[in-house]
Amino acid sequence: MKAWLDRLRERSAAAARRGATPARRHLSGANAVRRQRYATSPLLASKTPPWRSKFLVAALGAGFLLLGGRAVYVQVIGTDFFQKQGETRYARSLELQSNRGRIVDRNNELLAGSVEAATIWALPRDVQASAADKKQLAKLLDMTVADLERRLADNPNFVYLRRQVDDSVALQVRALNLKGIHQLPEFKRVYPAGEATAHVVGFTDAAEQGQEGIERAFQDALAGRDGQRRVIKDRLGRVVEDIGERVPAVDGRDVQLALDTKIQYHAYRRIAEAVREHKAKAGSVVVLDVRSGEVLALANVPTYSPADRRRLSGAQLRNRALTDTFEPGSTMKPFVAAMALEAGRVRPQTVIHTAPRSIVIGGWSPTDAHPHGDLTVEQVIQKSSNVGVVKMAMQFPPREMWETYTAIGLGQKPQLDFPGVVTGRLRPHKTWKPIEQATMSYGYGLSASLYQLARAYTVFARDGELIPATMLKRAADAPPPVAQRVFSPATAREIRHMLKMAAGPGGTAPKAQTIGYSVGGKSGTAHKQEGKGYADKKYRSWFVGLAPIDDPRIVVAVMVDEPNAGKYFGGDVAAPVFADVVQKSLQAMRVPNDLDVKPQIVTGADEAVEESF
Repeated sequence: MKAWLDRLRERSAAAARRGATPARRHLSGANAVRRQRYATSPLLASKTPPWRSKFLVAALGAGFLLLGGRAVYVQVIGTDFFQKQGETRYARSLELQSNRGRIVDRNNELLAGSVEAATIWALPRDVQASAADKKQLAKLLDMTVADLERRLADNPNFVYLRRQVDDSVALQVRALNLKGIHQLPEFKRVYPAGEATAHVVGFTDAAEQGQEGIERAFQDALAGRDGQRRVIKDRLGRVVEDIGERVPAVDGRDVQLALDTKIQYHAYRRIAEAVREHKAKAGSVVVLDVRSGEVLALANVPTYSPADRRRLSGAQLRNRALTDTFEPGSTMKPFVAAMALEAGRVRPQTVIHTAPRSIVIGGWSPTDAHPHGDLTVEQVIQKSSNVGVVKMAMQFPPREMWETYTAIGLGQKPQLDFPGVVTGRLRPHKTWKPIEQATMSYGYGLSASLYQLARAYTVFARDGELIPATMLKRAADAPPPVAQRVFSPATAREIRHMLKMAAGPGGTAPKAQTIGYSVGGKSGTAHKQEGKGYADKKYRSWFVGLAPIDDPRIVVAVMVDEPNAGKYFGGDVAAPVFADVVQKSLQAMRVPNDLDVKPQIVTGADEAVEESF
């Protein structure tokens, strides 16, 4: 066995010697030399300090601890913050725009609605347009080239060029195919009735936020509530997927007004004609339904177009029937007569001595325009005698007169859902001097709006009751409005008879007569206040009345400010407007005629008697 192993070792050695080439033998020698050098290296010969290895291990351990702590903070402790930061980079909230509600009249005629309209905007830094292109673009957007250049220079990142343009303009701008000019779909409000209903309906801004009128008063109801959609977008702005639940948009609610478009349009047209005819500064008309308290018409001149407000002035914006106050003058006289009748101090046929045309109170002398001598209470109202009314008023303590004026709404803020309504002025009765009480009996020393005056006259139309007024249509099944008793039915009927006399032959306003309907009312004329005094030749003329006289359906109040064409008495200036508005309004309401339908011609004998003011 041993011999066999020896032979095997010899054969292996021989084979190894035969396979070793010169190159391999050389490499083997080199490796031997290199191993010898490494073995004799001083670096390997020196001993490594123990602290160095420990430091390296400690540093590696500390690094791993820091990484672990950071991971715990990111994944456990601060996870909400980092998720939020991540979402801001890929998650977006898209607004689902709600549709603004419509405004309609009592017959569902559209007064305000929203339509799609494109907004033209630009990225100025990307705009590439020749001078000819800019000129054409400026022309389409109704601006000068200089204005266009100025807008593009204002902000290099984004600028609106024109908000809510017409479809035809949007199509022409798109056809230009200008780089950097873009379009954004929006909604804009349209107002089919235009100037006629501007002061009632109002308008919105470009963001559809109500600025005036019903648009502002009912902003929350009309606007609705926008919805929301959460999405993930890629780096190119494309929607990848929805996340979370979609919040649907809630469209705005429609608002139905008590306004009747036919009555409103005629009232507006007629007061505009009167303002032009008498070269007046302004004019207003209010029409109230005495059964429901609904405002059927409210028109003012000057007015404006809600669709084009670029050159709008403050005078055009003023809703004068609600925001302007004035001394009501002779229109207050029927209320003093009603007080005296209600208290039993006079009867309609009670004679009042008005000669010699004036009465002295506290060193002042209220006078009549003409001497009348002895007048009954009915005739005091018919002839509009200041002296007769003062004598009735001075029978009462100031408190009772103040309470009556307050009861009909004077000096009280109107409970009307409308911006800008005014209170007027009625000073506390404790401060009244005798002459002030006297002048207040014929409408000086206090102030009211035309709307307040119209509502006050509903107390005669409703047999002594006063009801709240509203700009909204009352539902058919709604309970009747709560009425406040001011005068007895008998007193109200007696005053209606006096108002009929005042608007008839021998009264101050025979021009208030209309075809087919009996009417009654009271004219008024007053000097305008300027500063602490009164203007010498500036007047306000008005007329307030009701029809048909025996079963009233409407109260109409008319005011013309500063007539300058020669006539200025309310019976000459405002009464004809009242007559036309009454006729058209009752016809639109399909109220049967209570008089024979025949023309009533005002003759010289029936000309208006000059009223005292």
